[in-house]
Amino acid sequence: MSDAIRIAIVDDHPLTRRGVESILREQPDFEVVGSCDDPGVLPAPARFDVLVLDLYLGTDEPSLDVVGQWAEQVKVLVVSASGRAADVVACIRRGASGYLTKSAGTAMFASAVRTVATGGFALSPQLADILSGELARERRMRGGRPPAAALPASTDRPELSPREEEVLGHIANGYTHAQIATRMKLGKSTVDTYVERIRHKLQAGNKAELTRLAIERETAERTPPTDPRATR
Repeated sequence: MSDAIRIAIVDDHPLTRRGVESILREQPDFEVVGSCDDPGVLPAPARFDVLVLDLYLGTDEPSLDVVGQWAEQVKVLVVSASGRAADVVACIRRGASGYLTKSAGTAMFASAVRTVATGGFALSPQLADILSGELARERRMRGGRPPAAALPASTDRPELSPREEEVLGHIANGYTHAQIATRMKLGKSTVDTYVERIRHKLQAGNKAELTRLAIERETAERTPPTDPRATR
Protein backbone atom coordinates (compact mmCIF):
# COMPACT_ATOMS: atom_id res chain seq x y z
CA MET A 1 0.00 0.00 0.00
CA SER A 2 1.28 3.47 -0.83
CA ASP A 3 0.90 4.91 2.69
CA ALA A 4 2.41 1.92 4.49
CA ILE A 5 5.37 2.34 6.84
CA ARG A 6 8.26 0.73 5.00
CA ILE A 7 10.61 -1.23 7.26
CA ALA A 8 13.98 -2.93 6.92
CA ILE A 9 15.35 -5.38 9.50
CA VAL A 10 18.93 -6.24 10.45
CA ASP A 11 19.53 -9.05 12.96
CA ASP A 12 22.23 -11.69 12.82
CA HIS A 13 20.10 -14.32 14.58
CA PRO A 14 17.91 -16.00 11.89
CA LEU A 15 15.17 -17.13 14.27
CA THR A 16 14.91 -13.73 15.93
CA ARG A 17 14.92 -11.96 12.58
CA ARG A 18 12.13 -14.17 11.26
CA GLY A 19 10.12 -13.58 14.42
CA VAL A 20 10.50 -9.82 14.11
CA GLU A 21 9.56 -9.99 10.44
CA SER A 22 6.49 -12.09 11.22
CA ILE A 23 5.27 -9.61 13.84
CA LEU A 24 5.73 -6.68 11.49
CA ARG A 25 4.04 -8.35 8.53
CA GLU A 26 0.94 -8.93 10.67
CA GLN A 27 0.38 -5.18 10.90
CA PRO A 28 -1.80 -3.88 8.05
CA ASP A 29 0.03 -0.54 7.86
CA PHE A 30 3.54 -2.04 7.72
CA GLU A 31 5.53 -3.20 4.69
CA VAL A 32 8.78 -5.12 5.20
CA VAL A 33 11.05 -4.26 2.28
CA GLY A 34 14.25 -5.93 3.49
CA SER A 35 15.42 -8.44 6.08
CA CYS A 36 19.06 -9.45 6.46
CA ASP A 37 21.94 -10.11 8.84
CA ASP A 38 24.31 -7.56 7.29
CA PRO A 39 23.59 -3.82 7.10
CA GLY A 40 25.86 -3.67 4.07
CA VAL A 41 23.21 -5.36 1.92
CA LEU A 42 20.24 -3.24 3.00
CA PRO A 43 18.10 -1.58 0.33
CA ALA A 44 18.82 2.05 -0.52
CA PRO A 45 17.62 4.43 2.24
CA ALA A 46 15.02 5.92 -0.08
CA ARG A 47 13.23 2.57 -0.14
CA PHE A 48 12.31 2.42 3.55
CA ASP A 49 11.34 4.64 6.48
CA VAL A 50 12.40 2.70 9.58
CA LEU A 51 15.37 0.45 10.23
CA VAL A 52 14.81 -2.13 12.98
CA LEU A 53 18.35 -2.87 14.08
CA ASP A 54 19.88 -5.40 16.43
CA LEU A 55 22.66 -3.68 18.37
CA TYR A 56 25.11 -6.57 18.68
CA LEU A 57 25.79 -8.04 15.25
CA GLY A 58 28.01 -11.07 15.73
CA THR A 59 30.50 -9.32 18.03
CA ASP A 60 30.84 -8.38 21.68
CA GLU A 61 30.80 -4.69 20.79
CA PRO A 62 27.66 -2.66 20.02
CA SER A 63 27.31 -1.60 16.38
CA LEU A 64 27.21 2.10 17.19
CA ASP A 65 28.81 3.11 13.88
CA VAL A 66 25.96 1.34 12.08
CA VAL A 67 23.43 3.20 14.23
CA GLY A 68 25.08 6.53 13.46
CA GLN A 69 25.44 5.86 9.74
CA TRP A 70 21.82 4.90 9.19
CA ALA A 71 20.34 7.44 11.63
CA GLU A 72 21.51 10.15 9.24
CA GLN A 73 19.28 8.69 6.52
CA VAL A 74 16.30 6.89 8.09
CA LYS A 75 14.65 6.43 11.47
CA VAL A 76 16.50 3.79 13.50
CA LEU A 77 14.73 1.67 16.11
CA VAL A 78 17.25 -0.41 18.05
CA VAL A 79 15.83 -3.72 19.30
CA SER A 80 18.36 -5.49 21.49
CA ALA A 81 18.70 -8.14 24.16
CA SER A 82 20.85 -5.62 26.03
CA GLY A 83 19.06 -3.47 28.56
CA ARG A 84 22.24 -1.73 29.70
CA ALA A 85 21.73 1.98 30.23
CA ALA A 86 25.15 2.67 28.69
CA ASP A 87 24.02 1.07 25.43
CA VAL A 88 20.79 3.07 25.42
CA VAL A 89 22.58 6.37 26.02
CA ALA A 90 25.19 5.57 23.35
CA CYS A 91 22.49 4.78 20.78
CA ILE A 92 20.60 7.97 21.57
CA ARG A 93 23.79 9.97 21.12
CA ARG A 94 24.36 8.30 17.76
CA GLY A 95 20.90 9.40 16.61
CA ALA A 96 18.65 6.40 17.26
CA SER A 97 14.95 7.26 17.35
CA GLY A 98 14.09 4.48 19.77
CA TYR A 99 15.38 1.58 21.83
CA LEU A 100 13.45 -1.52 22.85
CA THR A 101 14.59 -4.64 24.61
CA LYS A 102 13.72 -7.92 22.94
CA SER A 103 11.39 -8.71 25.82
CA ALA A 104 8.98 -6.06 24.54
CA GLY A 105 5.55 -7.38 23.63
CA THR A 106 4.06 -7.36 20.14
CA ALA A 107 1.79 -4.37 20.81
CA MET A 108 4.64 -2.30 22.26
CA PHE A 109 6.88 -3.23 19.33
CA ALA A 110 4.32 -2.22 16.72
CA SER A 111 3.53 0.99 18.60
CA ALA A 112 7.25 1.84 18.79
CA VAL A 113 7.65 1.46 15.03
CA ARG A 114 4.70 3.80 14.41
CA THR A 115 6.02 6.32 16.93
CA VAL A 116 9.47 6.35 15.36
CA ALA A 117 8.08 6.54 11.82
CA THR A 118 6.09 9.67 12.67
CA GLY A 119 9.05 11.47 14.21
CA GLY A 120 8.61 10.50 17.85
CA PHE A 121 10.92 8.66 20.23
CA ALA A 122 10.21 5.19 21.62
CA LEU A 123 11.79 3.56 24.66
CA SER A 124 10.99 0.49 26.72
CA PRO A 125 9.35 1.81 29.91
CA GLN A 126 11.85 0.18 32.26
CA LEU A 127 14.74 1.77 30.39
CA ALA A 128 13.45 5.30 30.95
CA ASP A 129 13.79 4.73 34.69
CA ILE A 130 17.34 3.35 34.65
CA LEU A 131 18.78 6.02 32.33
CA SER A 132 19.13 8.43 35.24
CA GLY A 133 21.50 6.02 36.99
CA GLU A 134 23.82 5.89 33.99
CA LEU A 135 23.77 9.65 33.55
CA ALA A 136 24.51 10.14 37.24
CA ARG A 137 27.45 7.73 36.93
CA GLU A 138 28.81 9.72 33.98
CA ARG A 139 28.41 12.91 35.99
CA ARG A 140 30.49 11.44 38.84
CA MET A 141 33.18 10.36 36.38
CA ARG A 142 33.34 13.95 35.12
CA GLY A 143 34.01 15.07 38.67
CA GLY A 144 30.47 16.24 39.36
CA ARG A 145 30.80 19.22 37.05
CA PRO A 146 27.60 21.22 36.56
CA PRO A 147 25.80 21.26 33.20
CA ALA A 148 27.63 23.14 30.48
CA ALA A 149 26.54 26.63 29.45
CA ALA A 150 23.61 26.84 27.10
CA LEU A 151 24.18 26.76 23.39
CA PRO A 152 23.65 30.04 21.51
CA ALA A 153 20.07 30.51 20.41
CA SER A 154 19.32 29.71 16.78
CA THR A 155 16.36 30.27 14.54
CA ASP A 156 15.58 26.55 14.24
CA ARG A 157 15.89 25.73 17.96
CA PRO A 158 13.20 26.48 20.54
CA GLU A 159 14.48 29.07 23.00
CA LEU A 160 14.42 28.11 26.66
CA SER A 161 14.71 30.52 29.55
CA PRO A 162 17.89 30.33 31.66
CA ARG A 163 15.95 28.51 34.38
CA GLU A 164 14.52 26.04 31.88
CA GLU A 165 18.00 25.44 30.46
CA GLU A 166 19.24 24.74 33.98
CA VAL A 167 16.42 22.30 34.67
CA LEU A 168 17.01 20.50 31.38
CA GLY A 169 20.71 20.26 32.14
CA HIS A 170 19.95 18.61 35.47
CA ILE A 171 17.61 16.15 33.72
CA ALA A 172 20.44 15.26 31.33
CA ASN A 173 22.69 14.63 34.32
CA GLY A 174 20.27 12.15 35.82
CA TYR A 175 18.59 14.12 38.60
CA THR A 176 14.99 13.49 39.62
CA HIS A 177 12.52 16.37 39.92
CA ALA A 178 12.89 16.32 43.72
CA GLN A 179 16.69 16.45 43.48
CA ILE A 180 16.49 19.32 40.98
CA ALA A 181 14.22 21.21 43.36
CA THR A 182 16.75 20.80 46.18
CA ARG A 183 19.70 21.88 44.04
CA MET A 184 17.87 24.91 42.64
CA LYS A 185 16.23 25.78 45.97
CA LEU A 186 12.76 25.57 44.44
CA GLY A 187 9.59 23.75 45.30
CA LYS A 188 9.05 20.46 43.50
CA SER A 189 5.79 21.79 42.03
CA THR A 190 7.77 24.66 40.50
CA VAL A 191 10.22 22.21 38.93
CA ASP A 192 7.27 20.19 37.63
CA THR A 193 5.95 23.36 35.99
CA TYR A 194 9.33 24.08 34.39
CA VAL A 195 9.47 20.53 33.05
CA GLU A 196 6.00 20.85 31.50
CA ARG A 197 7.02 24.11 29.84
CA ILE A 198 10.17 22.50 28.48
CA ARG A 199 8.22 19.52 27.14
CA HIS A 200 5.83 21.90 25.40
CA LYS A 201 8.58 24.03 23.87
CA LEU A 202 10.64 21.04 22.72
CA GLN A 203 7.52 19.08 21.72
CA ALA A 204 8.58 16.14 23.86
CA GLY A 205 5.60 13.84 24.11
CA ASN A 206 6.72 11.81 27.11
CA LYS A 207 9.45 11.24 29.68
CA ALA A 208 11.50 9.11 27.30
CA GLU A 209 11.54 11.75 24.59
CA LEU A 210 12.41 14.53 27.06
CA THR A 211 15.29 12.41 28.35
CA ARG A 212 16.54 11.91 24.81
CA LEU A 213 16.43 15.64 24.06
CA ALA A 214 18.19 16.44 27.33
CA ILE A 215 20.95 13.94 26.59
CA GLU A 216 21.43 15.25 23.06
CA ARG A 217 21.59 18.86 24.21
CA GLU A 218 23.89 18.11 27.13
CA THR A 219 26.19 16.13 24.82
CA ALA A 220 26.39 18.98 22.32
CA GLU A 221 27.04 21.54 25.05
CA ARG A 222 29.98 19.67 26.57
CA THR A 223 31.61 18.86 23.22
CA PRO A 224 34.50 21.32 22.93
CA PRO A 225 34.97 23.20 19.66
CA THR A 226 37.76 22.06 17.40
CA ASP A 227 41.00 23.91 18.02
CA PRO A 228 42.56 24.79 14.66
CA ARG A 229 45.99 24.53 16.25
CA ALA A 230 45.39 20.82 16.87
CA THR A 231 45.73 20.11 13.16
CA ARG A 232 49.03 21.92 12.75
